[in-house]
Amino acid sequence: MRKTTLEFDEAVFEQVRHVLGTRGLKATVRRAFEEVLASDARRRALRQLQEMDGLDLDCPDVVDDAWR
Repeated sequence: MRKTTLEFDEAVFEQVRHVLGTRGLKATVRRAFEEVLASDARRRALRQLQEMDGLDLDCPDVVDDAWR
């Protein structure tokens, strides 16, 4: 971890804090970073499903075995 000086818009901070349900600046920034990473993971998973990248869900043998 490192400490830094940060300039930010107080009104935007309050809106984000309210949306995330956090109390202070440190918690809000940490949670915002976590939300960005979670959003990216969901976006990558959705893309993987759309493209069937690395998935064998379109293989009849695999799907048939899944229902047994």
